[in-house]
Amino acid sequence: MTAKDPRPRGAQRIADDLRAEIESGAIEPGEKLPTTRELVAKYEVTGETVRQAILRLKNAGLVTSRQGGGVYARDRPPLKRLGIQRYDKAKWRDNDEVAFIADRVASGREYNRTDQTQTVSRVPATREIAAALGIPEGSEVYARARLVKEKGQPTHTLTSYYRPSHVEGTRLVDPAPGPAGKGGGFRVFYELGLEPDHMTEELRARMPTPAETEQLELPPGEPVVILKRTTYTADETVIEYALGVHAASRFSWSYSFQMPDSARDQAERQEP
Repeated sequence: MTAKDPRPRGAQRIADDLRAEIESGAIEPGEKLPTTRELVAKYEVTGETVRQAILRLKNAGLVTSRQGGGVYARDRPPLKRLGIQRYDKAKWRDNDEVAFIADRVASGREYNRTDQTQTVSRVPATREIAAALGIPEGSEVYARARLVKEKGQPTHTLTSYYRPSHVEGTRLVDPAPGPAGKGGGFRVFYELGLEPDHMTEELRARMPTPAETEQLELPPGEPVVILKRTTYTADETVIEYALGVHAASRFSWSYSFQMPDSARDQAERQEP
């Protein structure tokens, strides 16, 4: 005979047991969890208790519901969202590896260029966009709003704002699915003589809006990571201001860089 489990038969106990099975691999990625009926019988609880347990797992990002019924363990580890390396000029200037594809390659994942879709429109610049681009508030700018998916599941959105004088008539205002031609948007600027030289990125986390929850198909309680990116030429001309919204559980952010040594650099500059 086996010893009786002393834990109360509540939602937390069920959630803990299922979490342990998922994390140990007893329930494999993409595998369907036991049904509500099976869990009710196993734990001698009500269906509502089981639903509360599953909700806790969803809020933890461990399981997801699928159309047609059933709850499944998440079937893919987070994508690597590269830092500096995703913008390597050799990727987009000399080849055809745009940023979102660089992330897929680094993650060992398959991709299609049409995983990215976009809408393009002219909109008045908000105060934030105008300040970033160095133009008067209310000026018309191009907004290129992309939605990126992996195997049909949204991973993030990214909306880039441009001065019309920079992009009018270029591939950047083409709403066709996929990157803006070979090498994507940065390649367009390079060909225009506005070569991207450096950028700043700001990250912060918050809870999503209802619209973001729907667009990214987020489980209840999942936060998003907001990216603000400003891209400059060597002479400090701002050529793009971008706002991204990323599903937090679908990315791991990876940064590799040389550690600065400003004291040494200053000493070298002062040498005769």
